[in-house]
Amino acid sequence: MTDCLFCKIAAGQIPSTKVYEDEQVLAFRDIAPMAPTHILVIPKAHIGSVAEVTPANSAVIAHIFEIIPLIAQTEGLTEGYRVVSNCGAHAGQTVQHLHFHILGGRQLTLEMA
Repeated sequence: MTDCLFCKIAAGQIPSTKVYEDEQVLAFRDIAPMAPTHILVIPKAHIGSVAEVTPANSAVIAHIFEIIPLIAQTEGLTEGYRVVSNCGAHAGQTVQHLHFHILGGRQLTLEMA
């Protein structure tokens, strides 16, 4: 997808503060953090949202969920962390590329505003 912000970040066309990268996945710090630790984990291949996960692309999602605990451990999130993915504009998804937020580094509330 040529106009996707996260595709451009994954391709190295837009700089990011990377915390993890392999052939399938990129993780980088959010530019507007909502917690002391706020990392975005994306598949490098464009998938619009959770609504576009299929049997053909679901292996990368499994891989992301193998990587998330490694990132959390590296970041020192020993007291816990939250993993969030917004699906669609009504849910607050602002970039139409599947991404998972890792939030931690402080006590998180249960508010879901």
